[in-house]
Amino acid sequence: MSTTRDSSSPFSLAGRVALVTGSSKGLGRAMAFALGRAGAKVALNFANGREKAEQTFGEFRDAGFEGGLFQANVIDEADVNRLIAEIAEQLGPVDVLVVNATPDQPQKPIEDYDWAFYQSMLDFFVKSPYLLARAVLPHMKQQRWGRLINIGSEVFHRGVGNFSAYVAAKGAQDGWTRSMATELAPWQITCNIVAPGWIPVERHENDPQELKDGYRALIPMDRWGVPDDVTGAITFLASDAASFVTGQNICVNGGMTVG
Repeated sequence: MSTTRDSSSPFSLAGRVALVTGSSKGLGRAMAFALGRAGAKVALNFANGREKAEQTFGEFRDAGFEGGLFQANVIDEADVNRLIAEIAEQLGPVDVLVVNATPDQPQKPIEDYDWAFYQSMLDFFVKSPYLLARAVLPHMKQQRWGRLINIGSEVFHRGVGNFSAYVAAKGAQDGWTRSMATELAPWQITCNIVAPGWIPVERHENDPQELKDGYRALIPMDRWGVPDDVTGAITFLASDAASFVTGQNICVNGGMTVG
C-alpha cells in the first residue's frame, strides 16, 4: 500500500504512486518529473529505446525523486497486466494513472490513410486507457480514491484537417473519459483529460519551420507553450486539490480554443 499521506499541502502527492506511460522523453518525461517533484513515487514507462529510457530514469533519480523504470507495450493486454503488477510489487499500487504514450501522427488526406492506421490511433487512445484503467481500478475503488488523467489534444476541439484518424481517436478518448468520470464518481475517483496545444519537444524537432511559424502566429498569449505549462495541470488534477473536478477536458494552449 502507499505510504502515509503528507497533508501539509493540497497539492502534495506524498504517499501516492503514479504511472506515466510513454515517459522516457518529451512531455511524458516532464510529467513524470513534475509528479516526482510533488512527492509521488513515479513509475516511468517505455516500450522501445531502452538506452534513452535508462538515461531519463538516471536523471530522475539524480534529481532526488523516487520511482522505478518499467518496460511495457501499453496497447497489449498481457503487458499492461504485468506492468501494473510489477509496479505494485516494487512501488505500491497505482493511485494516479497518466495515459500519455502515443505513436507517430502523420498528417494526410483521408484518401492516404488505411484502416490499419485508424485502428492504431484507437489502440493508443481508447484501448490503452481502457486496459490500464481496468487494471488499476480495483485498488482505487478499494481505497475510494484515484486519478485517471488522459492526455488529449486540442486537435479535437479545433477539428484540424488532414488529421482525421488522430482527431477521431482523440474524440473517442474524450467521450470515454466523460463516461468514466460519471461511472467512477461514487468511488471518489476522478477522470479528466489534459489537452495540450503544440508544445515543441523532441518529437517536433524536424517539423517544417513554416508550420511552426504559422501556428505560433495564432497563439493568443503570444508565446510558445512549454512542458511546465502542461505539468502544472497534471499535478493539480492528480492532487487532493482537484477532488471535485472530473469529466473535464482542460486545454493547455494559450487560448487557441477559446470560444
